[in-house]
Amino acid sequence: MKRIAVDMDGVLADVYSQFIAMHAAEFGIEIPRDQAIGRPEAEVFINERKYVNAPGFFRNAPVMEHSQRILQQLHQQYEVFIVSAAMEFPNSLSEKLSWLGEHFSFLNWKQFVFCGSKAIIKADIMIDDYFKNLDHFSGETTLLFTQPHNQLAVTGRHTRIQTWLDIEALLLK
Repeated sequence: MKRIAVDMDGVLADVYSQFIAMHAAEFGIEIPRDQAIGRPEAEVFINERKYVNAPGFFRNAPVMEHSQRILQQLHQQYEVFIVSAAMEFPNSLSEKLSWLGEHFSFLNWKQFVFCGSKAIIKADIMIDDYFKNLDHFSGETTLLFTQPHNQLAVTGRHTRIQTWLDIEALLLK
């Protein structure tokens, strides 16, 4: 059975919605997603670090559309692991665990990998929104999940996917 490593933030959890909402609450200005295209999150949201370290940021993130249904189907055909570089934000560990338990209850805690560098991950397929994780992946397939920060980038050896429906079409046959 093939193994899939699935990123959490920006792939399962809609963290851009969190950034937009928190920025709007703080400054009274809602930044549209299209203004973030091709720009790092920290450049678009000046208090990005404050937001990701705020209680509830990870716990309250919206779920990406279609991800629950499609990941459950993938779980039937693949060995699925959720892989998150959570060590960068140590306060996020319990929030991410609770969030995954609530929204992806068909997975168990043994399928959650909270790490620093994803270079250690051994799988056949990786789904992530950051090149820094995909570029060092040694598996056979890398899927770049489109987010504003990577939308203009040349994908190189990675396959760009726009939504979970693209993942469904590609991996569930």
